[in-house]
Amino acid sequence: MSNSQHFDCLVLGTGGIGSAALYHLAKQGKRVAGIDRFGVAHDRGSSHGQTRIIRQSYFEHPSYVPLVQRAFELWEELQAEHGRDLYYQTGILQAGPGGGALIQGVLASSAEHGLPIEHLNVAEARKRWPQFAFDDDMEVVFEQRGGFLLIEHAISAHIEKAQWAGAELFVGHTICEVKTGGRCLEVLTDQGTFTADSIVVTAGAWAADLLPELKGHLRILNKPLHWYTADADLYSNRVGCPVFFFESETGDYYGFPSIDERGLKLARHSGGAEVSNPLELNRSLDEDERSDVAGFLRKHLPQVSDQATDHAVCMYTVTSDSHFIIDRAELDDRIVYAAGLSGHGFKFAAALGELLAKMANGESHGYDLAQFSARPRIGTRHN
Repeated sequence: MSNSQHFDCLVLGTGGIGSAALYHLAKQGKRVAGIDRFGVAHDRGSSHGQTRIIRQSYFEHPSYVPLVQRAFELWEELQAEHGRDLYYQTGILQAGPGGGALIQGVLASSAEHGLPIEHLNVAEARKRWPQFAFDDDMEVVFEQRGGFLLIEHAISAHIEKAQWAGAELFVGHTICEVKTGGRCLEVLTDQGTFTADSIVVTAGAWAADLLPELKGHLRILNKPLHWYTADADLYSNRVGCPVFFFESETGDYYGFPSIDERGLKLARHSGGAEVSNPLELNRSLDEDERSDVAGFLRKHLPQVSDQATDHAVCMYTVTSDSHFIIDRAELDDRIVYAAGLSGHGFKFAAALGELLAKMANGESHGYDLAQFSARPRIGTRHN
């Protein structure tokens, strides 16, 4: 590409959030392009590994609920319009100590937003889900609306819908620099130059490379995923096994019913080794981490085999408070971004893409983003 191309908007990073932003911008009739170092639905960042949980009774904070409710609507719309299965409603079982952060957070969000959930004591939970084992001090909340998304399918669907609407996609481009201050914003890659009136940054683990204000405020964690042989009559989605999240004395764990020959998927949400360079992520099997996950499995899903069938590694890009950052860039307010999604962001991708598209266009979006603003949390810099 010898000469620069001009677009109304450029989307830098086309994973979960970026693919959705690309689609919503193209749908609005904007001349838009997505730029990514890797290919469509790649496995080099945070948006891969087959499945992600979606839930609306959000224990992290009630302020997430309007966003995730919109995400449910948009995922269902995308599924219907594209024709590909993306969302499976299995219900979500969430278990933990009655006074713990998980149960109390779910109850708070549900009360504030009037969400339908079931709140069960441990005896009731044991009777209803005999394939799970619960500690005596645990309580369980069940949300029928919850379920899981197929990650790679969802990203591909957004990209395809964006391209059908006229978006362009440039993969295999490494972004070298974003220049601000001129009449147009300028993006230099190793293969050429692009200009735009606005930019959406959804670069995941690489966000701080493009947004200097985020340097030192994001940590990248190595997060392994594990699959185990499981009895399909007990642990498959076709027999009604829900997705699940446990707050336990050894950490927080989540998992999915078996949906194919790999079996049940399980991962630890808490912990994770810090990553210094996302391009050099250690993808080898961490035997200590697998042993930890297997210990949780033996205790709380005792009828699942300890025979592992597969494993993968992705990344969490984590803020100091584990809440998202959604804002305009300090260096130029024509740049909008979502960063630091802290391992719980994919379920929001459809809604965050729509939100960022509206921000990039200067449109009203109707959300209270005070919880997600960068300014009170990372401060401002003046060079």
